[in-house]
Amino acid sequence: MKRILTGDRPTGKLHLGHYVGSLANRVRLQDEYNCFFIIADLHMLTTKPSKDDVLNIAVNAREMILDYLACGVDPSKSTIYLQSAVHEVYEMNLIFEMLVTVPRLQRLPSLKDMAKSANLSEMPLGLLGYPVLQAADILMPRANLVPVGKDNEAHVELTREIARRFNSMYGEVFPIPDVMIGDVPTLVGTDGNAKMSKSLNNAIYLSDDTKTVIKKVNGMYTDPNRIRADIPGKVEGNPVFIYHDVFNSNKAEVEDLKERYRTGSVGDVEVKQKLSAAINGFLDPIRERRTEFENKSGFVDEVIYDGTIVMREEARQTLTAMKKAMGLTGVWNSISRKAEKARKKRG
Repeated sequence: MKRILTGDRPTGKLHLGHYVGSLANRVRLQDEYNCFFIIADLHMLTTKPSKDDVLNIAVNAREMILDYLACGVDPSKSTIYLQSAVHEVYEMNLIFEMLVTVPRLQRLPSLKDMAKSANLSEMPLGLLGYPVLQAADILMPRANLVPVGKDNEAHVELTREIARRFNSMYGEVFPIPDVMIGDVPTLVGTDGNAKMSKSLNNAIYLSDDTKTVIKKVNGMYTDPNRIRADIPGKVEGNPVFIYHDVFNSNKAEVEDLKERYRTGSVGDVEVKQKLSAAINGFLDPIRERRTEFENKSGFVDEVIYDGTIVMREEARQTLTAMKKAMGLTGVWNSISRKAEKARKKRG
């Protein structure tokens, strides 16, 4: 069975953008692939390295995995693991750093965006090397497919380059992974100015209650030129209608709202009320399952622990294959044999 690797940084609860960008694909594909889902806490250190951030990893990881489980990720079918607890990834990252240049990394626009979002005036070396560590994550379980959001597509391409270069230099060890972009590559935030993001405070979370969703939808950006309900409005690019298209399963209702919006015969209030109802209808079963898992004391920790043990063995096998292909294993074996032989000869 082919393999998938994807995951998230443990910075807190997940939102609708995570769902449409990657999480929905994970749930859909877990019956077709052997899935590995990473809690990418080392990646978190690139922009959140403080002691308080580190101490919050465990809490944030539990919240994130609750969202996974609530959305339908099945730990009996998928391996969910903590990145920092799989030590082979540090060695793989170091080896892969030798296969890529600084100018190649500097051409990735997403890194500049991440630095800007984190209010970093200068880019740390760890952030510049973020995609290399990501390549180690992907190639550690020898993944064939990587479901990601649009902003990470270029990172997967770099992984493909690193895998090809390693295979060319040392022998075939890694598959060349394909990328899968979600049906909604980038979900605009409620402010209409940028993609949905925790740091920009423009997100609707999978765990938001009914009243919170209504409040956030009521505050959403719409057509700025439409100051009255009888003025024809623009549907294309309007965040409220983008959300209707994604989350409102009543397509006839959506088309009716669009038609009336274009002709100036429906107000923003009604459009938003129906969007709130649609999103809450979408989230209700997710909330219900989340509560069930929250009430199973220690279950989430068991899921992470068991998955990490599985991943450690996978990582050990991959790193062994890498070192054998490179000849690194032979270097140490040669030195150790001669050292032992010398000791025996001396008596």
